[in-house]
Amino acid sequence: MLGTNGWAGSASDLAMWREMGLTWGRDSVGPGQPDSPRDPMRVDRTGVQYNSELPPVVIRNNRNGVRSLLLLAYTPKWNASVPGDSKSAPVDVDAWKRYVDAVVRKYSAPPYNLRHFQIWNEAAGKLSGGQVQASFWHGPHFNEDRKLSRPYERAMQDYVERIHLPAARIIRSYGAYVVYGGWPDQGGLDNFRRWLEYRSPLYDERMLDQVDYIDTHYLPVHELDPLYEQYVKHGPARGIWQTEIGDTYMKDPHYLPRYFFEFAAWALDREWNDPNKYVSMIYHWDGYEPFRLTHRGPPARTYNVSGQSLVVLRRTIAGSLQRFPAPLAFGGDTSGTAVLSDSDIVIQVSAATGWRSVTATGVKPPAARTTTVEMIDGLTGARSDGENIALTWKDATLNVRFKVPSEVNGPLAKPPRHLAYIVVRRAA
Repeated sequence: MLGTNGWAGSASDLAMWREMGLTWGRDSVGPGQPDSPRDPMRVDRTGVQYNSELPPVVIRNNRNGVRSLLLLAYTPKWNASVPGDSKSAPVDVDAWKRYVDAVVRKYSAPPYNLRHFQIWNEAAGKLSGGQVQASFWHGPHFNEDRKLSRPYERAMQDYVERIHLPAARIIRSYGAYVVYGGWPDQGGLDNFRRWLEYRSPLYDERMLDQVDYIDTHYLPVHELDPLYEQYVKHGPARGIWQTEIGDTYMKDPHYLPRYFFEFAAWALDREWNDPNKYVSMIYHWDGYEPFRLTHRGPPARTYNVSGQSLVVLRRTIAGSLQRFPAPLAFGGDTSGTAVLSDSDIVIQVSAATGWRSVTATGVKPPAARTTTVEMIDGLTGARSDGENIALTWKDATLNVRFKVPSEVNGPLAKPPRHLAYIVVRRAA
């Protein structure tokens, strides 16, 4: 369920990925034929500048239980419909198809055995924020000065017919899965559904007919519901992904642990019967900004607060996850969500300072009535003193009172909140 953009570059990086629970990586593959159609086809490089070898990355990922998502993009400048613009549609669609075929043929076969490939990134037309052309999909009248750009009227028709459907057919011909190219959050879900169901007169086929995993970017969990209800609950799609979340949202240190805990609880209520049915990938796992998961150094890579919060989350719900069957009732100025981790009840709470409470009705105590309760700081993993938390369990009603510290761990710019886990351990 947890992934990130980019690759782990070393054994120590992979160890940190394991600590954070990251099991997916995502990055580019190329460069294809960068300078002319006479170039040899190269699909052995990765990174923004194609400055790293890709095959050893995929092999290393496979050996360490990390899955790899390869992003199929963009257009060589010599083939761009907007002169010199790699984010525009190809003039020669066959050149695009040759590149896609070379990638999928190579990496779907041993020793790589990849099964998931993503087509392009954030292709859309006019965006709700006022941009008349999308950041990664340009057409006629595009200008680097956004104020001078004019709308790309055939943006999605061209994407469906010149990019998505040709590539998807190739991907599926190798027995692999099609991941949609990440619908941008500013594109609007009504617009997304419109184009998923658009039937191309050229192919007599909908884009949706060639999508295995619906993919969006930067949406809150509850906004995934319409996509689940319409396209996943009864098909045809296999699942819902977000291949980019986080970024500057991670300036709020509660963002990632709340997102992933809520995402897990949401998935458990929606037939999470395949480990790859629901995946979200953080943008980005390393860098120099203090809100990234890690600071790359020098002298050595270290966790930032967001990365440490994932370590705490992974350690706190390390068992087999199941949905929590009872409704929760909270005292004032408190909210939260619960899951079962093996036999533990884990409640993630967001609360103001002072004494707070949470009650669950309809949960029977274990026969031996041997239970313990603790409160764990959601960012640091520190455990609260025993006198600051108390558990009572009468018949089928569980009640926990807990004291939120005066120095909360939430951002200063908002009303002060504390993020913590209430863990009720039930011994048989």
